[in-house]
Amino acid sequence: MLSYRKGSRAERELIDHFSTKGFCVIRAAGSGVNSLSPDILVFKRGMQFGIEAKAHEKQNLNIDREQFDNLKRWEDVSGINCYVGWRRNREPWYFLPLSIFKESEKSYGINWGNAQALGKKLEEFER
Repeated sequence: MLSYRKGSRAERELIDHFSTKGFCVIRAAGSGVNSLSPDILVFKRGMQFGIEAKAHEKQNLNIDREQFDNLKRWEDVSGINCYVGWRRNREPWYFLPLSIFKESEKSYGINWGNAQALGKKLEEFER
């Protein structure tokens, strides 16, 4: 239950941030329960993207194969780019395109160093 609360708190943090910057934001129904779509959808005059929010303290972030494949499928069908937003305590958000995750037998993963080097920062979406 703690993990669910931490995840929904991270989602609300992003929703509040993008809303205050003039974006329209939708939190997906069933967010945190199923893995059929990204947690939040963000729109502003020609900009649109989906975000799967992760608040995860470990050095590596792994997303199980089923959830990741659903995000890729959703991106392909909708035509809207999906990012995994990853934040660690007292660290900024990094937004990771699905293409930079490394595939393993059961999951797709990335380490914090690569996330910092290859991910987009929050302010890059505000332009």
